[in-house]
This record gives sequence, structure tokens and C-alpha cells, in this order.
Amino acid sequence: MHKIKPEMRVVFILILLLFAVFLFLPLIILLIRSFETDQGISLANYIAVWKEPDMLAAAWNSVKVSAAAAIIATVSGFILAYSIHCTRIYSPIKGALRTAIILPMLLPTITYGFAIMYSFGNQGLLTKLFGRNLFEIYGFNGLLTGYVIYTLPSAFLLIHNAFGYIDKKIIIVSRLMGDGAVRSFANTIVRPLVGALGGAFVLSFILSFTDFGIPASVGGTYPVVATRLYQVMLGAIPNFNQGAVIAVLMLIPAVFGIWLLNYLERLNFHYDKISDIELPRHRTRDIALGVISCAIVLGLLSIFAIMFIAPFLNSFPYDLHFTFKHVRDVLTSDLTGVYKNSLGVALLTSLFGTVMAYGAALLNVRTKLKGREASDIVSMITNTVPGMVLGISYLLLFNGSSLKGTFTIIVLCNIVHLFTTPYLMAKNSLSKMNPSWETTGELLGDSWFKTVRRIVLPNSVSTVLEMFSYYFVNSMVTISGIIFLVSAQTSVMASKIKELQHFAKFNEIFVLSLLIFLTNLVIKILCDWMQRRRAVS
Repeated sequence: MHKIKPEMRVVFILILLLFAVFLFLPLIILLIRSFETDQGISLANYIAVWKEPDMLAAAWNSVKVSAAAAIIATVSGFILAYSIHCTRIYSPIKGALRTAIILPMLLPTITYGFAIMYSFGNQGLLTKLFGRNLFEIYGFNGLLTGYVIYTLPSAFLLIHNAFGYIDKKIIIVSRLMGDGAVRSFANTIVRPLVGALGGAFVLSFILSFTDFGIPASVGGTYPVVATRLYQVMLGAIPNFNQGAVIAVLMLIPAVFGIWLLNYLERLNFHYDKISDIELPRHRTRDIALGVISCAIVLGLLSIFAIMFIAPFLNSFPYDLHFTFKHVRDVLTSDLTGVYKNSLGVALLTSLFGTVMAYGAALLNVRTKLKGREASDIVSMITNTVPGMVLGISYLLLFNGSSLKGTFTIIVLCNIVHLFTTPYLMAKNSLSKMNPSWETTGELLGDSWFKTVRRIVLPNSVSTVLEMFSYYFVNSMVTISGIIFLVSAQTSVMASKIKELQHFAKFNEIFVLSLLIFLTNLVIKILCDWMQRRRAVS
């Protein structure tokens, strides 16, 4: 590795300053505001919040529906991952399952609620196909459905990745040693995946507990913490101190989640060598899991079918004549400005966010800089702070500053909020590279920056593209983090969808959702194509 150079310290200080101002300081202000009263610092705000019956009901409802959604998402994600890794299902079907399950991630969560309304409502598409209402869409049932759709892709990806580190040879040996099917399954599949399954549950729970988009569309009169926070902060008479209290309370599940994950980490173990073999064919198992997996994915995607139908009909479900009117109206209205805003925010977030996350990982992994482990602490905090909490923190800190209502504050919020995953991507990639490259470059007279540009960066282009794609897609769909920060001039598509809900302009909502989906799909395909091209060359 290079000796410590001044440019390394400069980059490190700039990164630390950015997080000090746009992560730690806002959270400190949030905590202080939660204790502020007219009489000074006290617990009065916390006592007042918990004395409200609505808050107690909202907290219990959030825990209940989030736990139910997390269990369903974890079990479904496990079934899908097991079907892909441990069965002999036809390979193209496995590929289709892997691709289809992540498609909901290309849409904002608030769209999930409207898709549920138009699919399962009294005049919904699926209601008409089944000939009756399957369930009441507003309240617990609608939230549960939306949360499962939202968290299942993330739970699947986590478990799917963990399955790649299971040695399938041990499964075969277990059966040859006379273990029964249940005992073999428990010891060779479930036991090694305890950490991943626990992580999937915790992740799904926290995502559900802190999401605002789905309750905003199908929550109805069923109170949850996220909508309660929104009402307190943006109601007729905003109460910033009580909003700060609720925001602090939203951090409790994340803290508990970290503790649980650390405990489950003790149960993880790793194989010294992983055998890449196919398990023996089992016709009944393969057919059953293939049917169940396809049913899960098709059921998931069928809810979004209406999004591709309703905008092209005169007035679903009353006038089913085909038309481009709704699409044309959106493309010729001021909504195109909102689309440009979203593109600009996503591109700026992706560019600057990727540079910052890559720089932080580079300093951590490829240098001996003192204090470089601070990036890991930042990563852990950004991974646990919900978007709504970060957004409120920014609102409290920058309310009277020139940053209020600007694209700059939205981009910075997105960069900080989404930092963890791109940072870990870069850290994982850089740690696998030859550690002597920088030393060789230094011996040849190259500066650290030149070595990074000529050697390190070209060998991690695929990871950089993946980081860019992650930042872009999530910037296009996020609503929780920016709902308190947008203004009339800086409105983006996810927040505009929330605004259009008040005017019941669902055709416009679906057209904007399609634009988000298609834009994210193009970026994903383009980045994947560039990664494959890079791998071939």
C-alpha cells in the first residue's frame, strides 16, 4: 500500500466533514429538539406523545403489520432462493424468477398502494377476474400486501446471496449418512442460513415499519407511526418537537435490529471450500417448488398489471376503449418538468454518491490512514436511520438556511441515506484486489491518484457501474427521505404522485409510475450490459 500522502488526508477530511454536517449534526439537532419544551429541556414531549391514544395505536399497528409482513417476506424469499439453488427446475425458469422478483424495486412504494387499489378494489382488475372482493384493501390487509411486495425482493436478494456460500456436497453427504429429510434440511440448509434469515426478517421489518409510501395510499384510517409522523410535521398546526420525538422513536426498531443481527452473527459459520455441484433430481420436490415459486412471483407481478392497462383506457373500469390521451396529456403538461427534476436528482445523486462511497471504501481498504474505520461506523448508522428520520433532521437543521427547498439538500439527503449498500459493494470489491498495486505504482513514480485512476479503478468498473445503478434507481423511487424536503419548484415524481393522490388523478399517477419504471429499467439494462461487455473484454 502507499505511504500516507497529503491527498489521502484531504479526501478523508472532506468525506468526514460531509457526514459530520449532513448526518451526525442533523441527528444531534433532532435529539435535542425532542427534549425541548417552553420550560426548557425535559421529557415532557415524550410523555405527551405516549399519552395520545392515537400514538399507542399507531405504534402497535406498525409493529403488528411489519412483523407479519417480515415473516411472509422471509419465508417467501427463502422458498424462491431454495428453488433456485437446491432444485433442478428448468434453468430459464430460474433466470426468469431471479429477474422478475426484483422488478418491484424499480417503482416507488406509493405506487404499490395505488396498484393494490386498482387490482383489489370493488372495481379492480383482479376483483373482476375472481368475481368478488378478495379482501378489504384499506388498513391492515392493504398495508400487509404492500409491505410484502416492498420487502420480498430485498429479503430474497439477501437469502439468495447467502445460499451461494452453502456447500451442496454437505447436503448429499448428510443424506448418505442416513439423516432423514427433515434433519438433513435443518442441519445443512436452515442452520447455515440462520444469520441470513434473521437479517432478512430484520431488514423487512425495518423497511415496513419506516415506510411512508404504502400507508399514504392504502393506510386509510388505520394509523401507523409513519403516517402519524407525517400528520404531526405537515398537519394544519405542525409540531416540530413532537415530530422529533416520533422520529427518535422510529430509531428503536433499527437499534433492536442491530442487536439481533450481532447476536445471530455468532451462529454463522463458513465452509473452507464450496463445491459447485447440482443436487440429485427429485421430481415431486422440483415440480412443487417450481409451481409455488412461479405462483409467488406471478402473484406479485399481477398486482402491477393494472399499471400497464389503466393509462391506455379512456376510464378504467367504466370506459375500456383504447387511448393515448392520458399519456399524451402527461407528456405535454408541466409534469414533464417534474420528470426532468427526478432525472437530474437521480443523476447527481448517482455521480456524487458513487464518487463519495467509492472514495470512502478506497481509503478504508487500500490505505493505512489513521481513523479510516470511521467509514464503517458511518455505514452502520446510515443503514439504520430511516429516510423519514433523516428528512426530518434536515428540515429541523436547515429550515431557515439557503439550502431549504433546493435540489442540493435533496441530493445530499439521498447520498447519505443510500450510502451503505454502494459503500459495501466498493469495499468488498477493493478488498479482493492485489494489495501490492499501489506499492508498485509508487515505485514507478506514480502518485496515489494516478495509481487509482490507471490500475485500481479500471479493475473495479463493474462494481462502480453497480453502485451507480443502485444510487440512480433508489433516488428515482424514494419518497420517505425527501417528502419533507421538496418544494413546489423541486418536486420530483415520487412526491408528485403523493400530490396527485389528493386530486384522484390516478391515470396521471400510473403514467408517472410507468416513466419511473421504464427509466429505471433502461438504466439497469444499460449498466448490466456495460458490466457484461467489460467482463468479456
